[in-house]
Amino acid sequence: MRRWNGWGDDSMDFPVPGCARAYLEEVLGEGTRTPGASLSGVIGRVPRPRLPTHKLVTHDPLHRVRHARGQSLPDWIALRSGNVPLFPDGVAYPQTTNQVRELMLYAKEAGARLIPYGGGTSVVGHVNPPGGDAPVLTMDMGRMNRLLRLDEKSGLATFGAGAGGPEVEAQLRAHGLTLGHFPQSFEYSTIGGWVATRSSGQQSAFYGRMERLFAGGRLESPAGTMELPPFPASAAGPDLRELVLGSEGRMGVLTHAIVRAVPLPEREGFFGVFFPDFRSGLSAVMAMVQARLPLSMARLNNAAETHTSLLLAERPGQVAMLERYLGLRRAGPEKCLALLGCTGRASLCRATRRAALSIARANGGIHIGRAPGNAWRLNRFRIPYLRNGLWEAGYATDTLETALPWSQVVAAMTAVEAELGNGLDTIGERVHVMSHVSHVYPDGASLYTTYIFRLAPDPAETFDRWLKLKTSASLAIAAHGGTISHQHGVGIDHAPYLPPEKGKLGMATLGAAIGVFDPGGMMNPGKLILGEH
Repeated sequence: MRRWNGWGDDSMDFPVPGCARAYLEEVLGEGTRTPGASLSGVIGRVPRPRLPTHKLVTHDPLHRVRHARGQSLPDWIALRSGNVPLFPDGVAYPQTTNQVRELMLYAKEAGARLIPYGGGTSVVGHVNPPGGDAPVLTMDMGRMNRLLRLDEKSGLATFGAGAGGPEVEAQLRAHGLTLGHFPQSFEYSTIGGWVATRSSGQQSAFYGRMERLFAGGRLESPAGTMELPPFPASAAGPDLRELVLGSEGRMGVLTHAIVRAVPLPEREGFFGVFFPDFRSGLSAVMAMVQARLPLSMARLNNAAETHTSLLLAERPGQVAMLERYLGLRRAGPEKCLALLGCTGRASLCRATRRAALSIARANGGIHIGRAPGNAWRLNRFRIPYLRNGLWEAGYATDTLETALPWSQVVAAMTAVEAELGNGLDTIGERVHVMSHVSHVYPDGASLYTTYIFRLAPDPAETFDRWLKLKTSASLAIAAHGGTISHQHGVGIDHAPYLPPEKGKLGMATLGAAIGVFDPGGMMNPGKLILGEH
């Protein structure tokens, strides 16, 4: 069964390996283990519902607890401490578009706020109920999960918006197709959520981000229905799909998504290259993407993340041998690991690999074969479970990400890591910080930073530590010209930083568009744009 207060299935664990735990204790100090609230205890605090009875709506406290929060660190702090101030008043599980419209009318008549809910994997507060006197209805789309239509000649597949990653791939694979969208939340996130947050999968360099994969669909809004036909291209005015992409439930509920599937690849492989330092690795990756090499993935860890990854490998003997070999090749403590992927025709993959390794060698790269790539592929959906293990060991972890021009990547990484690394100095606490570049473009790259710090005995203090770190790092991103989000969306946590990025006219445009689709302000208020609109 899925955890109610952490990541993933409760039968799956990823405890912190002994060597990694010893390292954290050396760097941060011994973890602060805190008592956790019980599910029954949290259920006992759920207030009486403020919604009238409806055949499609359950008021069951267990359902309301399970839909009260997502997967952000503030969500974890609230759930694990039992200090959850707000719950939805009811949860609905529509199975048809007509039921979605019926529930919208019900919410409108009840004066309720309506939250679309996909897989609940948001790490920025997309599914959290707002405060206020109005009741809240959460609409879980998980039962609208089937492949409804497939145009095999065009590769256009129509799914119910609640289809999760494994459901999407299984239904396409039966026809020899794939969407190829593999975010780290793949096991639980949904196709509707991917569209609503402009998601990016781990192999987006080959398959594309959601804005390329999303061909059309159907949006049910309080103002009516909007059909988005799947044109291959159109010059008939602005593309209305852009109003749905990244809309975060503010304009309505996406009930169907039409996506561009492709045949399953003939060959796929991932391999590792070590570089003497981050700058040389960055130069190599930039040269690869600007040469338009058809890599499906190019991920470069900085020295701290490379070191941490080796500690997590749980194979100290093999790691020691690798360290000695790399030392002989003049790759010392500042060494950085790049993971490169090739997907597609076998002949093209071979040519791409040769070209990428040629560029890597010209920048001091040391090819170490497929073992690191195979290990990454095996564990790529297991890594999020490490959050559970870290919490149990007494540590909190969070991430933040951005995208910026190549010329700003190093400066931004340095500034963000400095803000995080020194962010708790005044209270005598240390922070472990590491970064990687994971999505690359000809003009720039995404920067993804992870930080770990000790839990405080008081959950409110843990939240205050997170808020201080999150705020200073976000301001550093903005100061270096980065977007506040490359792939996680805006939600609650990033909403304060959106106005400087979009500008006054841009924010007014977004607010006006939301007002057209949702004149009463019932759809997911407080997300994306602070306030009702």
